[in-house]
Amino acid sequence: MSLTDQQIERYHRNMILEGVGRAGQEKLLASKVLTIGVGGLGSPASLYLAAAGIGTIGLLDSDQVDSSNLQRQIVYQADEVGQRKVTCARERLQAINPDVTVQTYDLRARADNIREIVRQYDFVIDAVDNFASKFLINDACYLERIPFVHGGILQFDGQMMTVIPGRSACYRCVFPGPPPAGAVPTGAQAGVLGVLPGVIGSLQATEAIKCLLGIGDLLTDILLTYHALTMRFRRVPVGRNPDCGLCAQNAEISELRDEVLVTCYRKDCQH
Repeated sequence: MSLTDQQIERYHRNMILEGVGRAGQEKLLASKVLTIGVGGLGSPASLYLAAAGIGTIGLLDSDQVDSSNLQRQIVYQADEVGQRKVTCARERLQAINPDVTVQTYDLRARADNIREIVRQYDFVIDAVDNFASKFLINDACYLERIPFVHGGILQFDGQMMTVIPGRSACYRCVFPGPPPAGAVPTGAQAGVLGVLPGVIGSLQATEAIKCLLGIGDLLTDILLTYHALTMRFRRVPVGRNPDCGLCAQNAEISELRDEVLVTCYRKDCQH
C-alpha cells in the first residue's frame, strides 16, 4: 500500500527507526491483530496498537463496562458504564486513528468459535482474566499456527511470554493445566494496582509490533515477570516440554475443548 502525505507525517517517528522505515509502516497498516479481552491489559495494548497504525484490530469481549473497571481499564469513560465494552473501545480506537479498521466480537471465546476468528489475524494478544480462556487461546493459536503473547496481572505482579507455535514453548509447556476451582483468588478479592496493566499491556503491544516487523528479540522461551513495588523485571528461561499435551510429538490434544472456568492464580490474573 502507498502512504499518503498525512500518514507519512503521522508515522514519521516510526519510519525513521532502524528496522521499520516506510516499508515497515506499510506492513503494520496491512497487518491484523486480535485482542482477546478488552480490560486492564487489552485497554493499553489496543490503544497503542491503534496509535502505531495497525491496520485491522480485532476486539473480543463479552462484557459491559462496570464502574469497578475504571480504576485500570483506560479505554473506557465514566459515562459509558453499562455499555458494551467492544462498542466503546471501537469508538475510542477509531477516534485515535481513523486509519484503523476495528472488528468487534461481542462474545465469549469458546471452543466452537475461536479458531474461525483467530485464523483471520496475524497476531493475537491474550488479555483475558481466566484460565479457561487462556488455555483456549493457547490451543487455538497453536492449531492455527498464529503467534500470540500471553499476559497476566494481579496485585503488584505481572507476567508475560510470547509463543510462536511449533518453534517455542507454548503456554501448556509452562502451565500444563488450570488449578483446581476455588484454589486461587480473583482480582476482585486480592486487588490489582491500577497502573500495573499499563506496564504489561504496553509490553504486549510491543511484542506484537516486533513480531509483525520481524525485528528485535521476542520473549519466546522466556517468562518475563514484573514486581511493581521493587520495579524489578526478571527473565525466567522456559523450554518446550517434551510431554506437553498440546505441542509434544505425541500430544494428546488435537482439537479444542472448553476448560472448566476457574479463577486466576496469583501471578496470572488480568481482572
